[in-house]
Amino acid sequence: MLQSRHPRARRRAPARATACAAAAVLLAVPAVVGWSSPAGATEAPRAPFATVLALPAADGPADPEAAEEQIEKNWTAFFDPKTPTDEKAELLQHGELLTVLLDGFSAGAEAAKTSVEVTGVTFTSPTEAEVTYDLKVGDETVLPGSKGTVEFEDGVWKVSVKTLCALVELSGAEAPPLVC
Repeated sequence: MLQSRHPRARRRAPARATACAAAAVLLAVPAVVGWSSPAGATEAPRAPFATVLALPAADGPADPEAAEEQIEKNWTAFFDPKTPTDEKAELLQHGELLTVLLDGFSAGAEAAKTSVEVTGVTFTSPTEAEVTYDLKVGDETVLPGSKGTVEFEDGVWKVSVKTLCALVELSGAEAPPLVC
């Protein structure tokens, strides 16, 4: 590259270098992601880092079966009246801050007979999913096809605060004002 004494010429050089580096990365993306070239086009050169770069799934976790299994297990344990409050707090997003709410939510004769059956999990991102479930009181399904969400927090799929707040509201009870 020819050096110029003009100040603008010096400022453009780093921009050109950045543009060239970006172009090189973009040329490698089809090889990394697995895109195929149109018929007759030459294939993009494979960058040396292409086998190291791992792109997360846009709509779910890397291992959806294991995540779904953990979600179902944690969701069921969270709604199980036999699960102690401290364990429920570990299964609730920001649960360590919400033990008083969990104690109140678990009180009462109805809560002692409550259970859930997860009927579906749909991932909306690598760290979030929608859970479809049937809420039961005793043998009666009182809220069939209910929807809730889970968040991946600290390596654990947890019932979202948003879901708990919706259930508290539905029950007619009042949640602490700063929570919901």
